[in-house]
Amino acid sequence: MKRDGAADRAKPDCANKRFAIVAARFHADLADLLVDGARRALRDCNVADEHVSLFEVAGCFELPLACRNLIATDRFDAVVALGAVIRGETPHFDFVAGECARGIMDVQLATGTPIGFGVLTTETLSQARERAVPNGVDKGYAAALAAAGLLNLQAAAPRAGRRRN
Repeated sequence: MKRDGAADRAKPDCANKRFAIVAARFHADLADLLVDGARRALRDCNVADEHVSLFEVAGCFELPLACRNLIATDRFDAVVALGAVIRGETPHFDFVAGECARGIMDVQLATGTPIGFGVLTTETLSQARERAVPNGVDKGYAAALAAAGLLNLQAAAPRAGRRRN
């Protein structure tokens, strides 16, 4: 069982929905684990592998623009943003982590398109690895599940129309 309880919750049915996964490659080994988790979650939500497209960016600072550009194509119903920002000895962590989170939230609110936030913000590499592995917290899985859940919520409670950027 995943420590966040994701294994215990009913999975949203997202058959025939299209998802983009955007992975920041700065910590490539962590990105691979997060992407694997996201793909497993989407399969658990009945999303066909051919309805999942993977895109890569250099780092987490690039995630918001990549998400916005992918949403603008109208090819995807939801996006999963993945990456890791690990604290170092400079304030770089604070700028990258904060602006990444704010940027992704801004894109999500402006477009009305669900974005699962799977960006790890940790003090150490070992903390990040614990949050990325399948038998740990599995944040890639949780982020994709969050995007799928929001997508189902939108279907259950439609609104006057999605705004697009």
